[in-house]
Amino acid sequence: MFDPDKLVRENVRDLIPYSCARDEFEGKEGIFMDANENPYGSLNRYPDPYQKDLKAEVSRIKDIPAENIFLGNGSDEIIDLTFRIFCNPGIDKALTFSPTYGMYEVSASVNNVRMIRIPLDNNFQINPDPLSPYLNDRQVKLIFICSPNNPTGNCMNSEIVERIISSFNGIVLIDEAYIDFSGRPSMAGKLVKYPNLIVMQTFSKAYGMAAARVGMAFASSDILLYYNKMKPPYNISTINQKAILKKLRDPGSVAEQVKRIREQKELLSSELKKLAFTEEVFPSDSNFILARVKDAGFIYNYLVGRGIIVRNRSSVVNNCIRITVGKKSENRKLLNALKTIKI
Repeated sequence: MFDPDKLVRENVRDLIPYSCARDEFEGKEGIFMDANENPYGSLNRYPDPYQKDLKAEVSRIKDIPAENIFLGNGSDEIIDLTFRIFCNPGIDKALTFSPTYGMYEVSASVNNVRMIRIPLDNNFQINPDPLSPYLNDRQVKLIFICSPNNPTGNCMNSEIVERIISSFNGIVLIDEAYIDFSGRPSMAGKLVKYPNLIVMQTFSKAYGMAAARVGMAFASSDILLYYNKMKPPYNISTINQKAILKKLRDPGSVAEQVKRIREQKELLSSELKKLAFTEEVFPSDSNFILARVKDAGFIYNYLVGRGIIVRNRSSVVNNCIRITVGKKSENRKLLNALKTIKI
């Protein structure tokens, strides 16, 4: 039987978390003279450290109990906490599949954790064969799987992903930052089946709230106990909590924007394939397109010179550019500029 306590670092298990004033009194009404706040101003009070109102709304929309929800200051905080909770610096290891989101490796380096990188196959899917030796390695505590993946844009094969989760005794974190664009079900529906699973999502992409920096983690309450112990007491501001709440209460606008982005992605992908210098446009379940071209560096600089900024991903996928789907007018300007390139 999976027991997260056996994976958690000893000092984290023994940690007595910081107790803030709002831990002692949870009410909303009263004369507050307990937290050394300035009595004047409209933003003078500390935010709710456990984001109860926001979690209740996320719970309603995602159909996940509030006790299985953790909210972080962006997904990056969740990634960092995952390393700090489960990995002993200089001893334990983590694993991911490349190319993928670069923050996993950056956070591993910050926490002095060796990151094992297993290359994806030619279709940017997980090849389970080279993974097998690591599934029983007790020093491998974490596996990160980005699906839909960044920068490739595709969802991972769900059968292989579930096989990994069920055969690994550590934590598997599925990063679903782009899941709303995919039309596929979230792995969050598998939390009861797999107690070692953490599913991460964000308000930065489909919800259009990147500036608010709020990420979500869904997991068992036994796992999230440690995230709440480790996080800074007031990790999400009142301003950002209110901004996300307002967005969640307008689901129609989110659905409409996702619909437009998906339509524009198909159009953009179709037009990119017609360009003489395009060698391949990869299938995408996200809000961006990865395309292999004849000279990615030249095309990137050419577009920058015309005020259009894409991403040159040649350092991780040879001669590829990644294009985030914009508004209809922005996509038209991009295509018009691309059609003037002679290589």
